[in-house]
Amino acid sequence: MDWVHLETPNPNQHDVAITPIQHATAVLKWDDTIIYIDPVGGKEAFVGHHAPDLILITDIHGDHFSLKTLQALNTSKAKLMMPQAVADKMPKEFTPQIDVLNNGDFKERYGITVEAIPMYNLRKEAVKFHEKGRGNGYVLEKDGYRIYFSGDTEDIPEMRALENIDKAFVCMNLPYTMTVASAADAVLEFKPKQVYPYHYRGKPDVGDVGKFKTLVKNGNPDIEVVQLDWYPNQPY
Repeated sequence: MDWVHLETPNPNQHDVAITPIQHATAVLKWDDTIIYIDPVGGKEAFVGHHAPDLILITDIHGDHFSLKTLQALNTSKAKLMMPQAVADKMPKEFTPQIDVLNNGDFKERYGITVEAIPMYNLRKEAVKFHEKGRGNGYVLEKDGYRIYFSGDTEDIPEMRALENIDKAFVCMNLPYTMTVASAADAVLEFKPKQVYPYHYRGKPDVGDVGKFKTLVKNGNPDIEVVQLDWYPNQPY
């Protein structure tokens, strides 16, 4: 288990660290709260990690939602936040734990406010993959510190309108989400302090995260691009 500590303005006030699991899946540790983002890959993908306090699920697709994984994990103390489309696929055993958040909704758990951000496709050839209103990106906020996970989206107006984002995890894979150039252009508009490319493998190509970094740095050198290893068993 390798934690990557995320720099915060006041490290004595916030301890934030992340472990990339794979593709869109991660474990976030915010002070004493353990958050699983889109847990898939089975129980074995989370060996060595504490049981989650909070689970965020963005969409119904198998690289974001795995009922088998949820049932294998120890989720007894966890709250699960998800859009209605995911909640509709959950068995009744989970009902007391579920917070349904649809686009624009807020919910506070463990001192962290979670906002559901729209995520959807714009290109005509891609709208079938992610229709507007079905899935969520998320902004997590605590004491003014804000972390954004894009989920599966293109460079939609709602992303471009984000403000005061400290860390942004932004997807870029075709044909399902958006091009590297579109991702970079959106980032240059909403200006997070740091951006982490994730979810960058598509079919058949891999998003060029090196090109993304160059586009962002050329457009605004104040935005730091940080690459983590989201595909530990595959070459970039």
